[in-house]
Amino acid sequence: MLRHFPQANVAYTHRKRDYFIAAFTFFCVAVCLLSDASASLEKQNALGVCAWVFVIGLLLGENREIRVQVVIAVIFATIGEHFASPFMGGYIYRFENVPTYVPPGHGMVYLTAVALGRSGLFLRYAREIAGLVVLVCGAWSVWGISGYAKQGDSVGALLFCVFLGYLFKGRSPMVYLAAFFITTWLELIGTAVGTWTWAAIDPVLGLPQGNPPSGVAAWYCLVDAVAMGGAAPVLKAAKNTRDWFISGKLRKNAYQGVENE
Repeated sequence: MLRHFPQANVAYTHRKRDYFIAAFTFFCVAVCLLSDASASLEKQNALGVCAWVFVIGLLLGENREIRVQVVIAVIFATIGEHFASPFMGGYIYRFENVPTYVPPGHGMVYLTAVALGRSGLFLRYAREIAGLVVLVCGAWSVWGISGYAKQGDSVGALLFCVFLGYLFKGRSPMVYLAAFFITTWLELIGTAVGTWTWAAIDPVLGLPQGNPPSGVAAWYCLVDAVAMGGAAPVLKAAKNTRDWFISGKLRKNAYQGVENE
């Protein structure tokens, strides 16, 4: 089952930047969510400003493709947040809004998944990490539907199956593996301190869901997949538009040159 992942004996270069991005995001997530647990709306907005500064700063060291992916992730995730939270009520933030730090936060989370997924540690031990993630997330899902959990989690079990599909059939399994760690980290902290709360019954499926659902990483994998799949068409469209403008300008200059003669 794990043949989908890179061989462990292949040599990879460890990049310090990847580990810095991951460590910085894990730290910022914890500080932000703990701070927001009792913060005013003004302080929440200030956290949003900081998050935008941080994600822009981290993107300065990335190539154009990654930057476009992050932009797509932020846009797609922000639309999803407004639909899933204020509109559908699948989970509710403290002020029943989408905090200003959430959109840039999604950018940092996505960039962290990419950074960890391409890091030497994850590539060298891909199979072992995949096995650990499947075991932990699977046990979490089974616990949620076993009857022993405080809050039933049928939705989490369904999402875990979706997550497995991403992991073993998706084109970027290393990114999805990394997404599990950062998203589990932020979901456990955010729900524990009351920054947001998942509804006991999913408003769409009508099934019980945990706080957070065990397979919640699947939602983030969807954001990652859209970001990675959408970057190439966006870059191609931008190139075609640029070429069209350049060719049009050249034709105009050539025409004016003929007239001057």
